Amino acid sequence: MPEGLEVRVEVTLHKRAGPDRYLAFAKPARRLQPADRLDFSPDLRAHIRARNGGEVDLIFEQSGEGLDQAISRMGAMPLPPYIASRRAPDVQDMADYQTVYAAHEGSVAAPTAGLHFTAEMMERLQQKGVGLAPLTLHVGAGTFLPVIAEDTRNHTMHAEYANLGRVTAARLNAAHACGGRIAAVGTTALRTLESAADASGFIHAFEGETSIFITPGYRFRAVDLLVTNFHLPRSTLFMLVCAFMGLETMQKAYAEAIRERYRFYSYGDACLLIRPS
Repeated sequence: MPEGLEVRVEVTLHKRAGPDRYLAFAKPARRLQPADRLDFSPDLRAHIRARNGGEVDLIFEQSGEGLDQAISRMGAMPLPPYIASRRAPDVQDMADYQTVYAAHEGSVAAPTAGLHFTAEMMERLQQKGVGLAPLTLHVGAGTFLPVIAEDTRNHTMHAEYANLGRVTAARLNAAHACGGRIAAVGTTALRTLESAADASGFIHAFEGETSIFITPGYRFRAVDLLVTNFHLPRSTLFMLVCAFMGLETMQKAYAEAIRERYRFYSYGDACLLIRPS
């Protein structure tokens, strides 16, 4: 922007691209141009490397741990718009909008199915013989984009980082070998597991980006049960649960949810889906 012109901009960091680099959504992005400088505070500045619509590629003057600390001081948790539009983030959100088993930074939103679990509940599950196996998938911003293509084959699925380690893969394969079932907590976990499984259903260690798009007709390889929230129509998440259970079953379930005034969105109600054999 011209020298001396100041514009107030809101920036939401959504993907780290390097020690000093982030991809972010900016409002209003149209006022920003490559090489513009953003001053968040005297010790937190960035330059715009590139802009693509509402997304900007930022290079910060700091990097690594120093950048992390500066962002932590100046930034706020990015709550979903239907929450943020009603109130400002507060300290309690750091605990409420986070799963009790979260371990790594990188997700742009909480995997909402996991919000239903408490440490006490997980302990009771283990006492009942339910094994717990960790994996990582960083929820990406594209998760929330509606499908606007009339033909789902023309929809470009967003890519998200996933990491399923060898120990977890071995435990899951052993469970299946003994006649046990694999339950994914959330569609994000399901997408990771299905990305890591081969055609025979054997789960391999996996690390990288997955852009798997699961729609009705997909043959599931690894997951037998799914804990998930209620999702909006025309979303990739609703298409996934329809693929898992069948469109007719999910239409009946959602009709029940609407009739009984279940809650949707992040702090909404969840269900346990058992895939037909």
